[in-house]
Amino acid sequence: MKNEDDAKDVFQEAFVIVFQKISQYKFEGSFEGWMKRIFINKLIETLNKKKKESFFLDVFDPDTDFIEEEELETIPIEKEKLLEYIRDLPDQYRTVFNLYVFEHMKHKEIAELLKISEGTSKSNLNRAKGILQKRILSIKNFKTA
Repeated sequence: MKNEDDAKDVFQEAFVIVFQKISQYKFEGSFEGWMKRIFINKLIETLNKKKKESFFLDVFDPDTDFIEEEELETIPIEKEKLLEYIRDLPDQYRTVFNLYVFEHMKHKEIAELLKISEGTSKSNLNRAKGILQKRILSIKNFKTA
């Protein structure tokens, strides 16, 4: 979510769902995984409600959307600043970025969860990385100027 209050609301609503549905947990797989799925689904449901238009950009250009990742010089950045940059990403990019990077989900899983194509998932991740990279590089350029 873009702000802490909205994130707390979603978090609380997800916990309420966990407590309401705890009797449905079948002790198959980890409890943490079961809970995590509820939290992710609640977040996506909330984001979808906030957007009346299409939530995900379904624009995929194989010539521009998949750029080989290069070895980049490590640029020190404060954790809080990086999290701010991630929060500032457009919803569709931030959601895919968070699921891929922090939740370690594969593009196939993300695509199924968000009802988008794998190509759109990959494209949104690549665009999120590009935006973050430009913002981080602008810090470096600002400091060296």
